[in-house]
Amino acid sequence: MTILTEELAEKIKRIEITARHLVTDSLAGEYHSVFKGMGMEFDEMRPYSPGDDVRRIDWNVTARMNTPYIRKYQEERELTVFLAVDASGSSDFGTTGQFKRELAAELAAVLSFAATTNNDKVGLLIFTDKPELIVPPRKGKRHVLRMVRDLLVFTPEGRGTSIESALDTINRVVKRRSIIFLISDFLVEPESLRRPLAATNRRHDVIALDLHDPMEHQIPDVGLMALEDAETGELEWVDTSNKAWREAFEARTLD
Repeated sequence: MTILTEELAEKIKRIEITARHLVTDSLAGEYHSVFKGMGMEFDEMRPYSPGDDVRRIDWNVTARMNTPYIRKYQEERELTVFLAVDASGSSDFGTTGQFKRELAAELAAVLSFAATTNNDKVGLLIFTDKPELIVPPRKGKRHVLRMVRDLLVFTPEGRGTSIESALDTINRVVKRRSIIFLISDFLVEPESLRRPLAATNRRHDVIALDLHDPMEHQIPDVGLMALEDAETGELEWVDTSNKAWREAFEARTLD
Protein backbone atom coordinates (compact mmCIF):
# COMPACT_ATOMS: atom_id res chain seq x y z
CA MET A 1 0.00 0.00 0.00
CA THR A 2 1.35 3.43 -0.98
CA ILE A 3 1.68 6.01 1.80
CA LEU A 4 0.34 9.36 0.64
CA THR A 5 3.17 11.68 1.66
CA GLU A 6 2.78 15.45 1.67
CA GLU A 7 5.07 15.71 -1.36
CA LEU A 8 3.07 13.10 -3.29
CA ALA A 9 -0.24 14.73 -2.33
CA GLU A 10 1.03 18.10 -3.57
CA LYS A 11 2.22 16.57 -6.84
CA ILE A 12 -1.13 14.86 -7.44
CA LYS A 13 -2.97 18.09 -6.61
CA ARG A 14 -0.77 20.06 -9.02
CA ILE A 15 -1.45 17.56 -11.80
CA GLU A 16 -5.19 17.69 -11.05
CA ILE A 17 -5.24 21.50 -11.22
CA THR A 18 -3.24 21.51 -14.47
CA ALA A 19 -5.46 18.87 -16.04
CA ARG A 20 -8.71 20.53 -14.98
CA HIS A 21 -7.44 23.87 -16.28
CA LEU A 22 -6.73 22.29 -19.68
CA VAL A 23 -10.02 20.41 -19.76
CA THR A 24 -12.19 23.46 -20.37
CA ASP A 25 -15.71 23.23 -21.70
CA SER A 26 -14.37 23.75 -25.22
CA LEU A 27 -11.80 20.95 -24.89
CA ALA A 28 -14.41 18.62 -23.45
CA GLY A 29 -16.68 19.42 -26.39
CA GLU A 30 -13.82 18.90 -28.82
CA TYR A 31 -13.07 15.55 -27.19
CA HIS A 32 -16.68 14.47 -27.72
CA SER A 33 -16.75 15.61 -31.34
CA VAL A 34 -13.45 13.90 -32.15
CA PHE A 35 -14.33 10.57 -30.56
CA LYS A 36 -18.05 10.55 -31.30
CA GLY A 37 -18.80 7.36 -33.16
CA MET A 38 -15.82 5.39 -31.88
CA GLY A 39 -17.82 3.55 -29.25
CA MET A 40 -20.06 1.51 -31.51
CA GLU A 41 -22.25 -1.59 -31.61
CA PHE A 42 -22.72 -3.55 -34.85
CA ASP A 43 -26.06 -2.92 -36.56
CA GLU A 44 -26.05 -4.31 -40.12
CA MET A 45 -24.17 -4.72 -43.41
CA ARG A 46 -24.81 -2.36 -46.32
CA PRO A 47 -23.15 -1.56 -49.66
CA TYR A 48 -20.26 0.90 -49.55
CA SER A 49 -21.01 4.48 -50.59
CA PRO A 50 -18.45 7.19 -51.47
CA GLY A 51 -17.47 9.01 -48.28
CA ASP A 52 -17.93 5.99 -46.00
CA ASP A 53 -15.09 5.14 -43.60
CA VAL A 54 -12.99 2.57 -45.46
CA ARG A 55 -11.98 1.08 -42.10
CA ARG A 56 -15.55 -0.25 -41.83
CA ILE A 57 -15.27 -2.35 -45.00
CA ASP A 58 -15.89 -6.04 -44.29
CA TRP A 59 -13.51 -7.77 -46.68
CA ASN A 60 -15.03 -11.23 -46.24
CA VAL A 61 -18.51 -10.06 -47.26
CA THR A 62 -16.99 -7.88 -49.99
CA ALA A 63 -15.26 -10.92 -51.49
CA ARG A 64 -18.46 -13.02 -51.41
CA MET A 65 -20.67 -10.30 -52.91
CA ASN A 66 -18.02 -9.06 -55.34
CA THR A 67 -18.79 -5.47 -54.33
CA PRO A 68 -17.67 -3.43 -51.30
CA TYR A 69 -19.79 -3.80 -48.15
CA ILE A 70 -19.32 -1.96 -44.88
CA ARG A 71 -20.36 -2.69 -41.33
CA LYS A 72 -22.94 -0.23 -40.07
CA TYR A 73 -22.80 0.59 -36.36
CA GLN A 74 -24.99 2.31 -33.83
CA GLU A 75 -23.26 4.76 -31.50
CA GLU A 76 -23.28 3.79 -27.84
CA ARG A 77 -23.97 6.45 -25.27
CA GLU A 78 -20.73 5.83 -23.40
CA LEU A 79 -17.19 5.30 -24.60
CA THR A 80 -14.49 3.35 -22.84
CA VAL A 81 -11.04 4.92 -22.82
CA PHE A 82 -8.02 2.79 -21.95
CA LEU A 83 -4.61 4.28 -21.21
CA ALA A 84 -1.61 2.03 -21.89
CA VAL A 85 1.38 3.75 -20.27
CA ASP A 86 5.03 2.74 -20.67
CA ALA A 87 6.80 2.64 -17.28
CA SER A 88 10.09 1.16 -18.48
CA GLY A 89 13.44 2.38 -17.18
CA SER A 90 13.63 5.18 -19.73
CA SER A 91 10.50 6.80 -18.23
CA ASP A 92 12.59 7.79 -15.19
CA PHE A 93 14.56 10.27 -17.26
CA GLY A 94 14.06 13.98 -17.69
CA THR A 95 16.03 17.21 -18.05
CA THR A 96 13.17 19.72 -18.31
CA GLY A 97 12.13 19.81 -14.66
CA GLN A 98 10.18 16.56 -14.69
CA PHE A 99 10.64 12.91 -15.60
CA LYS A 100 8.83 11.39 -18.56
CA ARG A 101 6.88 9.33 -16.01
CA GLU A 102 5.47 12.58 -14.54
CA LEU A 103 4.69 13.94 -17.99
CA ALA A 104 2.84 10.70 -18.78
CA ALA A 105 0.84 11.11 -15.55
CA GLU A 106 -0.14 14.67 -16.52
CA LEU A 107 -1.15 13.60 -20.00
CA ALA A 108 -3.14 10.68 -18.61
CA ALA A 109 -4.90 13.04 -16.19
CA VAL A 110 -5.92 15.42 -18.99
CA LEU A 111 -7.28 12.58 -21.11
CA SER A 112 -9.04 11.01 -18.12
CA PHE A 113 -10.74 14.22 -16.96
CA ALA A 114 -11.83 14.93 -20.55
CA ALA A 115 -13.34 11.44 -20.68
CA THR A 116 -15.11 11.70 -17.32
CA THR A 117 -16.52 15.10 -18.32
CA ASN A 118 -18.27 13.21 -21.12
CA ASN A 119 -19.39 10.47 -18.72
CA ASP A 120 -16.99 7.93 -20.22
CA LYS A 121 -15.13 5.21 -18.34
CA VAL A 122 -11.34 5.19 -18.13
CA GLY A 123 -9.01 2.26 -17.46
CA LEU A 124 -5.25 1.94 -17.15
CA LEU A 125 -2.51 -0.50 -18.07
CA ILE A 126 1.01 0.18 -16.80
CA PHE A 127 3.54 -1.91 -18.70
CA THR A 128 7.27 -2.51 -19.13
CA ASP A 129 8.49 -5.63 -20.89
CA LYS A 130 5.35 -7.22 -19.43
CA PRO A 131 1.98 -6.02 -18.10
CA GLU A 132 2.60 -4.62 -14.60
CA LEU A 133 -0.72 -3.18 -13.38
CA ILE A 134 -4.27 -3.15 -14.75
CA VAL A 135 -6.91 -0.76 -13.40
CA PRO A 136 -10.39 -1.66 -14.75
CA PRO A 137 -12.37 1.15 -16.45
CA ARG A 138 -14.51 3.27 -14.15
CA LYS A 139 -15.87 6.79 -13.88
CA GLY A 140 -15.29 9.67 -11.52
CA LYS A 141 -12.68 12.03 -10.10
CA ARG A 142 -11.55 9.68 -7.34
CA HIS A 143 -10.85 6.97 -9.89
CA VAL A 144 -8.83 9.36 -12.07
CA LEU A 145 -6.72 10.55 -9.12
CA ARG A 146 -6.10 6.94 -8.11
CA MET A 147 -4.69 6.26 -11.60
CA VAL A 148 -2.51 9.40 -11.42
CA ARG A 149 -1.13 8.21 -8.08
CA ASP A 150 -0.40 4.77 -9.52
CA LEU A 151 1.46 6.32 -12.45
CA LEU A 152 3.62 8.40 -10.11
CA VAL A 153 4.52 5.85 -7.45
CA PHE A 154 4.05 2.35 -8.86
CA THR A 155 7.36 0.48 -8.91
CA PRO A 156 7.46 -1.94 -11.84
CA GLU A 157 9.37 -5.20 -11.77
CA GLY A 158 10.66 -4.87 -15.33
CA ARG A 159 12.92 -2.26 -16.90
CA GLY A 160 12.56 -3.06 -20.60
CA THR A 161 9.80 -2.29 -23.09
CA SER A 162 7.41 -4.64 -24.87
CA ILE A 163 4.62 -2.75 -26.59
CA GLU A 164 3.61 -6.00 -28.26
CA SER A 165 2.97 -7.58 -24.84
CA ALA A 166 0.97 -4.52 -23.75
CA LEU A 167 -1.26 -4.59 -26.83
CA ASP A 168 -1.74 -8.35 -26.57
CA THR A 169 -2.89 -7.81 -22.97
CA ILE A 170 -5.37 -5.13 -24.06
CA ASN A 171 -6.78 -7.39 -26.78
CA ARG A 172 -7.24 -10.11 -24.18
CA VAL A 173 -8.81 -8.13 -21.32
CA VAL A 174 -10.63 -5.23 -23.03
CA LYS A 175 -13.67 -6.91 -24.57
CA ARG A 176 -15.66 -3.86 -25.61
CA ARG A 177 -14.45 -1.68 -28.48
CA SER A 178 -12.51 1.15 -26.84
CA ILE A 179 -10.27 4.12 -27.50
CA ILE A 180 -6.71 3.09 -26.64
CA PHE A 181 -4.17 5.81 -25.87
CA LEU A 182 -0.70 4.26 -26.13
CA ILE A 183 1.69 6.54 -24.19
CA SER A 184 5.37 5.68 -24.63
CA ASP A 185 8.76 6.95 -25.78
CA PHE A 186 8.71 4.10 -28.33
CA LEU A 187 12.38 3.19 -27.86
CA VAL A 188 11.83 -0.04 -29.76
CA GLU A 189 12.38 -1.27 -33.30
CA PRO A 190 9.55 0.23 -35.43
CA GLU A 191 9.14 -3.03 -37.34
CA SER A 192 8.20 -4.82 -34.10
CA LEU A 193 5.07 -2.63 -33.82
CA ARG A 194 3.46 -3.42 -37.17
CA ARG A 195 1.70 -6.68 -36.31
CA PRO A 196 0.48 -5.82 -32.78
CA LEU A 197 -0.71 -2.35 -33.79
CA ALA A 198 -2.58 -3.71 -36.80
CA ALA A 199 -4.20 -6.45 -34.70
CA THR A 200 -5.27 -4.03 -31.96
CA ASN A 201 -6.53 -1.41 -34.40
CA ARG A 202 -8.93 -3.97 -35.86
CA ARG A 203 -10.64 -4.28 -32.48
CA HIS A 204 -10.12 -0.81 -31.02
CA ASP A 205 -9.20 2.73 -32.03
CA VAL A 206 -5.51 3.16 -31.17
CA ILE A 207 -3.90 6.59 -30.71
CA ALA A 208 -0.13 6.67 -30.10
CA LEU A 209 1.34 9.52 -28.03
CA ASP A 210 5.14 9.81 -28.26
CA LEU A 211 7.00 11.20 -25.21
CA HIS A 212 10.60 12.34 -25.51
CA ASP A 213 13.12 14.48 -23.66
CA PRO A 214 15.26 16.89 -25.75
CA MET A 215 18.49 15.45 -24.33
CA GLU A 216 17.62 12.04 -25.76
CA HIS A 217 18.39 13.44 -29.20
CA GLN A 218 21.13 15.97 -28.52
CA ILE A 219 24.23 14.97 -26.56
CA PRO A 220 26.30 17.98 -25.35
CA ASP A 221 29.98 18.31 -26.18
CA VAL A 222 31.52 17.42 -22.80
CA GLY A 223 34.32 15.11 -23.89
CA LEU A 224 34.62 11.50 -22.80
CA MET A 225 31.56 10.28 -20.87
CA ALA A 226 29.71 7.08 -19.99
CA LEU A 227 26.19 6.56 -21.31
CA GLU A 228 23.96 4.05 -19.53
CA ASP A 229 21.02 2.30 -21.17
CA ALA A 230 18.16 2.96 -18.74
CA GLU A 231 16.43 -0.29 -19.67
CA THR A 232 19.35 -2.73 -19.80
CA GLY A 233 21.93 -1.07 -17.55
CA GLU A 234 24.56 -1.44 -20.28
CA LEU A 235 27.37 1.16 -20.14
CA GLU A 236 29.17 2.59 -23.15
CA TRP A 237 31.99 5.14 -23.12
CA VAL A 238 31.76 7.71 -25.92
CA ASP A 239 33.72 10.76 -27.02
CA THR A 240 31.07 13.48 -27.19
CA SER A 241 33.60 15.96 -28.59
CA ASN A 242 33.40 14.00 -31.85
CA LYS A 243 30.97 16.07 -33.96
CA ALA A 244 30.38 13.28 -36.46
CA TRP A 245 29.40 10.92 -33.63
CA ARG A 246 26.98 13.49 -32.15
CA GLU A 247 25.35 14.09 -35.53
CA ALA A 248 25.04 10.34 -36.16
CA PHE A 249 23.53 9.87 -32.68
CA GLU A 250 20.94 12.60 -33.29
CA ALA A 251 20.03 11.19 -36.70
CA ARG A 252 19.63 7.68 -35.27
CA THR A 253 17.42 8.77 -32.36
CA LEU A 254 15.21 10.94 -34.57
CA ASP A 255 14.77 8.24 -37.20
